[in-house]
Amino acid sequence: MAKISGSYEAVYVLNPNLNEEQIAAQVTRFRNVVEANGTVTEVNEWGKRRLAYPIQDQTEGYYVLMTFTAAPGIPQELDRIFRISDMVMRSIIVSKEQ
Repeated sequence: MAKISGSYEAVYVLNPNLNEEQIAAQVTRFRNVVEANGTVTEVNEWGKRRLAYPIQDQTEGYYVLMTFTAAPGIPQELDRIFRISDMVMRSIIVSKEQ
């Protein structure tokens, strides 16, 4: 039987050169993508942290953790948006269920 919805966690790293308004806009944008067909449980902004290795000549990144429940197609759409966004340096989405 197909899954109707699942629990997921998404961690994404934004460019550290963004100002507070740009960061808030991106967090809201990604939250709205999920809320269109799911429920956001928590958005935890970790802030600027040092990267393990340089990405796009940056040594820091702005980390955000988002926990949500959604249909199986939503994480794929969110991942697509992460990949085409110039402000996202890295991202990962994992299922919390096994």
